[in-house]
Amino acid sequence: MAFFLRLLQRPMSNVGRSLLACPGRVSSYRYLSDKGKKNKFFFMSWRSVLVSAGLGGIFLGSMLYVKAEKQSILDKERKREMGKAKIGGQFALTDMNGVRRKSEDFKGKWCLIYFGFTHCPDICPDELEKMAKVIDLLEDKTKGIELQALFISVDPARDSPEAIKQYLAEFHPKILGMTGTQEELNATSKSFRVYFSKGPADVEEDYIVDHTVIMYLVGPDGDFIDYYGQNRTAKQIVDGIEFQKIKYENSKKKGILGVL
Repeated sequence: MAFFLRLLQRPMSNVGRSLLACPGRVSSYRYLSDKGKKNKFFFMSWRSVLVSAGLGGIFLGSMLYVKAEKQSILDKERKREMGKAKIGGQFALTDMNGVRRKSEDFKGKWCLIYFGFTHCPDICPDELEKMAKVIDLLEDKTKGIELQALFISVDPARDSPEAIKQYLAEFHPKILGMTGTQEELNATSKSFRVYFSKGPADVEEDYIVDHTVIMYLVGPDGDFIDYYGQNRTAKQIVDGIEFQKIKYENSKKKGILGVL
């Protein structure tokens, strides 16, 4: 009992006196403490969001970089393999106007070459329509690209110059058709690594020629530059030609500077 009396007789601290004098301050202290915790939680939440967003951006950037590097490696490998194949070369054929033409006649121009045949039911018409669109897109862009589109037949038995001229009139006036003897076409196709094979004839002596479906880009120097498969759109081909033109012009500038 004496212990409790002594405890009650001890002097109170300033905080204790304040709390006894104003009991309502107890709830104020609790409110301020809770508010501080909430603000701290709010700050931590936003900081977590910003950190997560930053990490996500770094991850996405890394993925895009890796993808671009992988595509660059694949493109270099493709170019190296094409260089080994030595695609393209000199040729001598007869155009749809009956004029003998040599590959040297097209030097100074960009040439887009497609191999096909006039009796092709679907693929050749689709590719020639695409080629016509490429010509129009390049003319609309006025990029200073003088493009010569060439259609080379792989069916000399049926594709005379007159037949080719009539056939190409349905697509674009700037596509120049060419044909030749079987030996000439064999040599030209071989130089471009084009495969073609005549199929069996039906009762009406009609037949299909199986062939490679690729457009070849030849530069102003007469050298093979690039190729475009059936899955490429006209817009993609135009972009590819413009890109190759820039590369070609830059290489020529470097060559001139090297001589100087």
